[in-house]
Amino acid sequence: MQQKKVLFTHGYFLEEDPKEKSIMRPYPPLGILYLSAYLESNGIENNVFDSTFSTFDLLKQYLLVEKPDIIGIYTNLMTKINVLKIIDFVKKTDQLLHTKIILGGPEVKNHAANFLKYGADVIVLGEGEETMFELVKFFCQNQNIKESNHIKSIAYLDENKEIILTESRPLLKQIDLLPMPNRKKINMQLYFDAWKKHHGQSVVSISTMRGCPYTCKWCSRAVYGQTYRRKSAKLVVDEMEYLKNTYNPDAIWFVDDVFTVSHKWLKEFADEVAARKIVFPYEIITRADRLNEETIDLLKASGCFRVWIGAESGSQKIIDAMDRRVDVNVVREMIQLSQKKGIQAGTFIMLGYPGETTADIEETIHHLKVANPDLYTITIAYPIKGTPLYEEVEANFTVFPDWDKGTDREIDFKRTYNKKFYEYAVRLVYNEVRYHKETLKSNTNYLLLPYLKAKSYAARGAMLFERLKS
Repeated sequence: MQQKKVLFTHGYFLEEDPKEKSIMRPYPPLGILYLSAYLESNGIENNVFDSTFSTFDLLKQYLLVEKPDIIGIYTNLMTKINVLKIIDFVKKTDQLLHTKIILGGPEVKNHAANFLKYGADVIVLGEGEETMFELVKFFCQNQNIKESNHIKSIAYLDENKEIILTESRPLLKQIDLLPMPNRKKINMQLYFDAWKKHHGQSVVSISTMRGCPYTCKWCSRAVYGQTYRRKSAKLVVDEMEYLKNTYNPDAIWFVDDVFTVSHKWLKEFADEVAARKIVFPYEIITRADRLNEETIDLLKASGCFRVWIGAESGSQKIIDAMDRRVDVNVVREMIQLSQKKGIQAGTFIMLGYPGETTADIEETIHHLKVANPDLYTITIAYPIKGTPLYEEVEANFTVFPDWDKGTDREIDFKRTYNKKFYEYAVRLVYNEVRYHKETLKSNTNYLLLPYLKAKSYAARGAMLFERLKS
């Protein structure tokens, strides 16, 4: 088999993202690092251009020097527009006309036809390791993608520019067989330095599972599906030990959607950590209904310093509309129990979900005051193609950007009130909750309280004005 030059990249440039620059919590692109490791373990050399701390101009220069035969690009909502720029550059550059462009990631499945018509040669649907390996082997022997219909879970255009979808590939059952992400292909120190500078500690990310068995209507399952597949606790601790010996970071971020979904696995993990004395401070995301006193004790004993507990709303009506299948009272209890056990608790809030009213927002404010999480984030709901939420609101879109100029994040739809109302509602929640937290402090700055309350009144006034408008 003739070796081809294979390159992976992801098209995310931190310098172009003011919001993420202000937060400065960058993580390595684990998806393409898994692909790189899998190909390497199967005898296929490859390179990774990590664009996070780079620029588009430097990426173009790299492509012109290396002239890869195959470029695999991870594509999500954040990177979509840059991915289109990369496609455009490759297809319009004489030195790169031989380069085959393969796209994968959560954004491509439900927009496959658009990406192909824009210039991508192949779309990988779902998990990428086995499919990418087969595609590289194919391109080493044959340049005509139209003869690749034996490869499962891909999409391409035929001679008539019609989209061809091949048979679906079963998801990997044993993800223990996957090698660790190929972190040596990128400059990890750039990530550690950014974290150290802005947060005082270096952090590394680990993925222990694929898929999520839950049914939240706004969540995309385009890559891993509604499944639950997990690495053995031993292999996870092996990876932790490798990271400690190789990089010695200060903390770990487990990127899994629901870290405590299996209490049996969590016990095995905690036992493995204790037996091998590989205790790392770590942070997770989970659900309130997958926590109890025993699991929180296991988390604490194995190094967990912060849990993010999804709630999305303080209104049970909205939680049920999302199909979250969790009790808001249990969310509050688990936030408070985590804190009691010495673990910081954060939560997520989403405003502007279909059907949300002023009363629901007031319930969310009440929820945050009662639960009193250490941290929380707020987003305004938007529909991602392929999700139940998208299907529910598609007939009521009010803003729908041209596909090649925007993303699903910019879609707006007819809500109870207009989007501006919910933007002011975000300000109301922040100021009301901060006011409440300040009143609980023993060293409260009493000059700050009227300022926060005035900002709350201003937000309420603006919300009322937007209600009257809409």
